[in-house]
Amino acid sequence: MFTGTHNPNPKREQNQGGFSLIELLIVVAIILIIAAIAIPNFLRSRMAANEASAVENVRTITTAAVVYSSTWGNGYPPTLDSLGGPGTSATCDLSNLIDPILSTAPYTKSGYVFSYTGQSGTAPLGGGCTAPGFNGYLVSTVPQSGYSGTRSFCSSEPGVIHYDVTGSAITSQTTCNGLPSL
Repeated sequence: MFTGTHNPNPKREQNQGGFSLIELLIVVAIILIIAAIAIPNFLRSRMAANEASAVENVRTITTAAVVYSSTWGNGYPPTLDSLGGPGTSATCDLSNLIDPILSTAPYTKSGYVFSYTGQSGTAPLGGGCTAPGFNGYLVSTVPQSGYSGTRSFCSSEPGVIHYDVTGSAITSQTTCNGLPSL
């Protein structure tokens, strides 16, 4: 009498050990479909977050320019650098009003490049200041690449933030104020 086990189909036992090539290809195809759906959504949400950060930074620079003007009596700041500083003691030239990332060249944050220009002529030189400020200003920001955002933003002394859907640089108060506001 036979006491061992007998397998009537030895091929069936061999095939049950792993996945077939077709099964693996189906899994890979499903993963690729999910990635094709998720990655564009991720990029859009990242661009929206960068644009929101850029708007908030324009708002911060606008507020800092107004604070600078009322604190130092030198008009609006002469440069974006004068709104920053080392963080120890504030002076007219380094007022410590904004993040050093925004007040130090190349003036980039969250995929946007920021610029600040004085407008409407120079103001009378304030006490303790080495450079005169301006009677007006324009702060603007443009996206660095297609992945950081698509719109550019600007603001001037009325404090209203405007945007340009083309992402172009905004070079004057008139152009800025003619754009749609947020």
